[in-house]
Amino acid sequence: MTITANHIRTTIAAYLDEHPEDKRELSVVLGRLDGDDDLTNRKTLPSHVTAGAILVGPDGRVLHILHNVTQKWLLPGGHLEPSDETLLQAAARELAEETGIPPHVVVPHGETPLHIDIHPIEANPAKGEPAHRHVDFRFLFRTTADIGELQAEEVSGAAWRTVNTLHDERLGQRVAQALG
Repeated sequence: MTITANHIRTTIAAYLDEHPEDKRELSVVLGRLDGDDDLTNRKTLPSHVTAGAILVGPDGRVLHILHNVTQKWLLPGGHLEPSDETLLQAAARELAEETGIPPHVVVPHGETPLHIDIHPIEANPAKGEPAHRHVDFRFLFRTTADIGELQAEEVSGAAWRTVNTLHDERLGQRVAQALG
């Protein structure tokens, strides 16, 4: 089973119950779900869905990874795969793949994303990908584990950073509030 448009729609509805201020931005995504676009496919343009993880350690710091393609410090995450049944599962899978932290030592904060971020992605001629946008469903997780073996094809570094170093102010506020 793969992630369906209905699952994405239901996840957005649950998210908007908690964050109604994001309705205008997400209305475009909801409209595309009503059409024929397969937002789970990375080839779907001008945007498609991805899943991300906000991993918080026991000291309240957030894990960042150094992404090989962008050479930027980002939260773990990535494209959906056919084996993913939910967006939360996709985020957990990406987290385990990229950081080497086993899933059994990671606990999700909940089934609803803490943040849904729509952001631009630069063109990648090596992969034949034009510039596009990711609709990133970011889930909060907690762990007491440390970083494992990094996925060398995609990640060249990992570091625990304070919440105030998150690039998105709204995300930082939501993480701080969730950690309360």
